[in-house]
Amino acid sequence: MISLAARDIQHSWAKFILTGVGLGLLIGVTLTMAGVFRGMVDDAQALLNNSGADLWVVQKDTQGPYAESSSLKDDVVRSIRGMPGVAQAANITYFTMQVQTAGRETRAMVVGVEPGAGGLPGQPGHLLAGRHLTRSHYEAVADIKTGLAIGDRVQIRRHSYEVVGLTQRMVSSGGDPMVFIPLKDAQEAQFLKDNDAIVNDRIRTAANPGFNRPGVPGLLEAVQNLQTSSRNVNAVLVQTQAGWGAEQVAEPIRRWKHLTVFTRNGMEEILVQKLIATSARQIGMFLVILAVVSAAIVAFIIYTMTLGKIREIAVLKLIGTRNITIASMILQQALGLGVIGFVVGKVAATLWAPVFPKFVLLLTQDAVLGFVATLVICALASTLAIRVALQVDPAQAIS
Repeated sequence: MISLAARDIQHSWAKFILTGVGLGLLIGVTLTMAGVFRGMVDDAQALLNNSGADLWVVQKDTQGPYAESSSLKDDVVRSIRGMPGVAQAANITYFTMQVQTAGRETRAMVVGVEPGAGGLPGQPGHLLAGRHLTRSHYEAVADIKTGLAIGDRVQIRRHSYEVVGLTQRMVSSGGDPMVFIPLKDAQEAQFLKDNDAIVNDRIRTAANPGFNRPGVPGLLEAVQNLQTSSRNVNAVLVQTQAGWGAEQVAEPIRRWKHLTVFTRNGMEEILVQKLIATSARQIGMFLVILAVVSAAIVAFIIYTMTLGKIREIAVLKLIGTRNITIASMILQQALGLGVIGFVVGKVAATLWAPVFPKFVLLLTQDAVLGFVATLVICALASTLAIRVALQVDPAQAIS
């Protein structure tokens, strides 16, 4: 039976191999789409791991700082440091923008952190080269995905920053590489208005009769000074003391500071189940479409090959070959096509995955599931050809 299928494949091996390669490219795209989704989840988890935080303290009634905007006064961190169970707490800002490097632009998430040695929440954990931020202004640590090197200059808003350190796999939930700058510079870049806007606001303020009343000295100047300063951050990252549970530390902060606090599980739910939920559904639809197309291709090819040997099948029936033997021959050809296609697809996905701009994570479990799904699809696709073969009249062999 096996020899019968093999001999038939040898008779039209070129067509069989080319069909397997075409099917393999479709399977490769399917594996890549699954890898894109896995990569999105891994990016979200890497963002949480790299923050070094056990708790995220954000503006009340928001799901910041990643899924929604959040704004806190930067002096809140001092009161949080005094809460029971808090080991370390640090202010942080996040915003995504096009940063300019050597005449080109790179999409990056700019992270404002408190300068100092590694270990503070929000600081890049592992450096490939260089050092951490030590100054309050004009230094940067960049992920290697930005293409920057030690000593390069990167333009963020009004100022230029020198890259003093390089890190790896420090990315946003969308896969954008991170650039770390001192917190004060990040506050200015994110929250301060440009010069023209400040001048226009001052003119509007000065024209307001309420700010020029007698007996209120210095009110106009105070408002203008407030417009040119920024004391806001997006979140406070908290590390808990040993022996303290995350929820045990979070509850008093919610109650007494009137802020929203997320644990690791809560923040992971926001990133994975809410932020990328639409993308996950879209990728799922593509996977279903690709599976249907693959099944249609296999069914068409096996059906065509079966029609091309109707006379041979009739001869087999005439000499007494059982229907199950003929059906097994066609099924083996379909499964062989699936095996060739899967091998080609797996190799193709492995080769082109590093070229994708987004991180593609190819897991062994997805490959195993894809292999099983491929064989099932090929087996189902062969049923049409088997039905045609079983209906062949043996008399056609001598007609």
